[in-house]
Amino acid sequence: MLFSLPSLRSIKSRSKVLWRRPAVSKFLTTLAGLFQKSGRRRATAGFSLIEMLVAVAIIGLLVGLVGPAAMNQLQNSRVKSAEAQISQLRAAMDIFLIDTGRYPNEAEGLAALVSNAAEIPGWNGPYLRDGEMPTDPWGAPFLYVPDANGPRVQSLGADGREGGEGRNADILG
Repeated sequence: MLFSLPSLRSIKSRSKVLWRRPAVSKFLTTLAGLFQKSGRRRATAGFSLIEMLVAVAIIGLLVGLVGPAAMNQLQNSRVKSAEAQISQLRAAMDIFLIDTGRYPNEAEGLAALVSNAAEIPGWNGPYLRDGEMPTDPWGAPFLYVPDANGPRVQSLGADGREGGEGRNADILG
């Protein structure tokens, strides 16, 4: 120990009046017993190797069961985030249409939503918050896909390649 505790006798001699109270006497006796070095106290202190192994096994099982579920939830949230961002880009393109009378052409692409580099008449942007083009949840840029029914916005998904299934599927809005 780094410090020494008074012995039971010194506690008794310093507090003769206080020592006579039964509750104080019992407390001081218990307290002194806790700090005495005895084989009986030392043998019961701590955990056995078996107890430690059981605890480690339980923690391992919990990590093994909860870890994959958490990763699956993370991947699902990335897909939902990409869908929400595509929806916001589509709304910005609709406001661009109202202001200019047309959607951005293929050459202008989504960049027309943040800067008027082509000097488009009626442009009243930037149409995106902070004037910056967002990236999809996987860090890739969104793609502008011209279509006869109106342009679309696409994310290539987790794999960054066209096509795919499941988490790797393209997200088109």
